[in-house]
Amino acid sequence: MNTEHTETVKTIENTEKLARVIVGVDGSAQSQQALRWAAQFASMTGAHLVAVGAWELPGTIGWAAWPQDWDPGRDAEKALTSTVDDAFGADRPKNLRLIVREGGAARILLEESKGAQMLVVGSRGLGGFMGLLQGSVSANVAEHAACPVLVVHGETMPKPVACAR
Repeated sequence: MNTEHTETVKTIENTEKLARVIVGVDGSAQSQQALRWAAQFASMTGAHLVAVGAWELPGTIGWAAWPQDWDPGRDAEKALTSTVDDAFGADRPKNLRLIVREGGAARILLEESKGAQMLVVGSRGLGGFMGLLQGSVSANVAEHAACPVLVVHGETMPKPVACAR
């Protein structure tokens, strides 16, 4: 099993110095919506779009055996790429960067969003309990992020906006 930091990148030079919109992606329909809204905001502001996936070994895995070829980082990369493809099809936004990191989703998103213009997340992801209006990751980042946070609810698609520059 490979637990090293993995990163899938569509090359953008010096992204740390450029305006960035960070979006949390977990493969859920809500994260696809968050991707669409983040892409629109990034396009309107001229920022780079950074889609972030996070993974961690379940606490219950303990000393259990798993297949030697299992690579949760690689699985997370595939899930991130698939979600981006589902959200945009062949029309991926330019200046898109995909990142997969090991760790808790809220912690990773908070770290990646330092200095960002905005952090976008879906209201609920794949985990959690049915009936909650807001998931624990979205609540955590909304409370602790150092940048503005957009929590996307529902299925409303962002409307195209013409921007004068």
